[in-house]
Amino acid sequence: MSLNPVRPWRNIYRRASRQIMVGNVPVGGDAPISVQTMTNTETTDVRGTVAQVQAAAAAGADIVRVSTPDEASTRALGEIARESPVPIVADIHFHYKRAIEAAEAGAACLRINPGNIGDEARVREVVKAAKDHGCSIRIGVNAGSLEKDLLEKYGEPCPEAMVESGLDHIKLLQDNDFHEFKISAKASDVFLAAAAYQALAEATDAPIHLGITEAGSLNAGTVKSAIGLGNLLWMGIGDTIRVSLSADPVEEVRVGYEILKSLGLRHRGVNIISCPSCARQGFDVIKTVEILEERLEHIKTPMSLSIIGCVVNGPGEALMTDIGFTGGGAGAGMVYLAGKQSHKLSNDEMIEHIVEQVEKKAAALDAERAAADQAAE
Repeated sequence: MSLNPVRPWRNIYRRASRQIMVGNVPVGGDAPISVQTMTNTETTDVRGTVAQVQAAAAAGADIVRVSTPDEASTRALGEIARESPVPIVADIHFHYKRAIEAAEAGAACLRINPGNIGDEARVREVVKAAKDHGCSIRIGVNAGSLEKDLLEKYGEPCPEAMVESGLDHIKLLQDNDFHEFKISAKASDVFLAAAAYQALAEATDAPIHLGITEAGSLNAGTVKSAIGLGNLLWMGIGDTIRVSLSADPVEEVRVGYEILKSLGLRHRGVNIISCPSCARQGFDVIKTVEILEERLEHIKTPMSLSIIGCVVNGPGEALMTDIGFTGGGAGAGMVYLAGKQSHKLSNDEMIEHIVEQVEKKAAALDAERAAADQAAE
């Protein structure tokens, strides 16, 4: 039996969208769904901001956004962009000159709300700067900052108002012959965001940036984002995502990957399948998984690992994973490799042995991939 069997009910058919580039990262089309986060340091603190960008990139971030509210921030952006291992998005809200400065400083993308940066002449200047410096643009519609006329028209933030705002902004860019843009329609309300994104997905072929804005703390925000983003991704909507948490940006990246991994849309690192623990467990499952997550954080190669406390579900889960350990009682358990029983092992030796097996498997898979890539050249 294959460790990753193909089943019709597993299929997600992604919405067809145009592809743009954010620096060297393709967004939309058949490109992998990219994971983003945003720094929370003062942008003028170049060292601190670069360190946070690097930490996010090490955790798997494909793109990182940086606030540029003033001229000092756009000056700092130049050095940050030069030292960043991933493309940098400049976050612009009101002043069109910040967008021009950010493009000149090396931003790969400008996050703007065209309706907030001034008249059409100013929009033309921003578009010219983006064209001149190879920037893409993200149109950022947010339920909390809709235009006054739309709020008067609809009476409150609603999906229709958000989509109309987004399409108006798209027209502003297209009227200036600019097409390298993606769009988001964020709200903190899951229902509002989901409805807006569904309508937007039908109204445009632009790549879509998904997010549930101001989702909350690490725990609450993870649940809200998993529900909101997970359902949209399951429908095939979304080309790049950001999980917005009141937490370290690295946690946003981790949660983003877990959402994508759960739907089979991205594969990175070790996917640990573990039981919730009960009185049948032959070892401390909770503590073991906690330690293994930390010890295996450096592994980027996609693979699956099952850690199950007893033989009720353990053997069945192990059959479907690359490496597995199933508790059997009497201080020992069974190690499974490639879905098959391999050898018994004492619980005391388990963690070190599992880490060793995972590292060995990762090295083998990496070597196979490198050989395949070389043969393809």
